Amino acid sequence: MNTYFVLFVVVSLSAVTVLGDYLIKLSGSTSNKYIDWKLFVIGLCTYLITSIGWFFIMKHMKLSTIGVVYGIATALFLVTIGVLKFKETLNVYEITGICLGVIALILLSRFAG
Repeated sequence: MNTYFVLFVVVSLSAVTVLGDYLIKLSGSTSNKYIDWKLFVIGLCTYLITSIGWFFIMKHMKLSTIGVVYGIATALFLVTIGVLKFKETLNVYEITGICLGVIALILLSRFAG
């Protein structure tokens, strides 16, 4: 399987995980006292999709590479949602870390096998 396709699938799975994170955060933030079970269960189901995808992807790439790509992509997606949806702000150190993460992704995609 093409390495770039596998990397694309890993990043896509990361996006699905972040969607699950977003839904679970919303399930607890709709009310201070109660949980929105519908959003919570939908969030859990999105995690299930990710775990099924991981099963197939692990056959085609080293776990260490998948883990780093997945971690950095997840962080980038979460930062994007945090800034755009929840109006969070970033300081210089966080922005520097994000840039270093992107550089790591570029290096991994170039040398991944």
